Amino acid sequence: MSPIKVPVVEVPVVPVITIFVRHSADCTHQDDETYKRCRCSKHLRWSFGGRQFRKSAKTRTWDTADEVRRKVAESFAQADPKKPIEDVVIVATGRADIPQAVALFVSSKRSQGLDDQVLKKYERELGRLGEFLSRRGRVFPHDISLEELTEFRADWTEQYPSSTTRAKVQERLRGFLRYCYQARMIDRVPELSAIMVDEPPTMPLTDEQYAKLLEVVPTEFPPPKGTRVHALVRLMRYSGLAIRDAVTLERRELRKDKSGVHRVVTDRTKTGTHVSVPIPPDVAEEVLEAIKLNGSPKYIFWHTGTGKPQTAVTNWQHDLRQVFRAAGMPDGH
Repeated sequence: MSPIKVPVVEVPVVPVITIFVRHSADCTHQDDETYKRCRCSKHLRWSFGGRQFRKSAKTRTWDTADEVRRKVAESFAQADPKKPIEDVVIVATGRADIPQAVALFVSSKRSQGLDDQVLKKYERELGRLGEFLSRRGRVFPHDISLEELTEFRADWTEQYPSSTTRAKVQERLRGFLRYCYQARMIDRVPELSAIMVDEPPTMPLTDEQYAKLLEVVPTEFPPPKGTRVHALVRLMRYSGLAIRDAVTLERRELRKDKSGVHRVVTDRTKTGTHVSVPIPPDVAEEVLEAIKLNGSPKYIFWHTGTGKPQTAVTNWQHDLRQVFRAAGMPDGH
């Protein structure tokens, strides 16, 4: 006779939440933090995930504090879709709290191939959010409210003087909230009002500026370096790649398609966005010539292919600044 399979229902862990009293200096019951009948402020505390949490019940009566305690307990249990029935084994499982949700989100971004510098921005900014919410006794993503998010970004003007930076920070925050929604950690995404960017956008070079830039390259850098700098500038112009993506472009990412057109096929470092861009034949010839002059068997412009990518990018930025200054555009970049 085969053994009877017992169904398993997972329910969330609900911590034990206790009420305690913070007595005023003139209270005669200071030695008893569980005394119910005084008019001192009532608070809650509980442990979860190895951490201690405290929250003001915002009341001086024990009965009202007990109602707040029940609501907090319900917030832990609200994900339970079923009730235990007879002959069902109950297995306790914990839901992701806010730090765990942040870690999962950053991990998903890392799996997209984003650059370490970008990942550090996510970790730093969302870490600040976690600390802000923890001070207010918020444990789970579904505890996040629009009001608290508005309060959280209230000091961004001082923290991030650039409105462009503030808009980027909010974009990353929205990405986290959308992830929580898709992972069913929250039932809606709080809509923060847009941040007005009051800085003029970076405009592309005019045709005259671009021609002047190419004109001065040979005077600043003789071959073979001048050949490589010239090729890099033209590649960035026709592919739209940022300097880091261009400098770290691999040989295999310059491909010839079935129609004989050379294409740059890569993923953007900052956003992970896939790029497949055709480039003119004469630009492709210059880039292929630059490959012959490079010492790395893997990269087109990164000469050694060893060390940190940022070091190689910094060296190329120095060269391009020199070219911009020689072309009469000291602020060009």
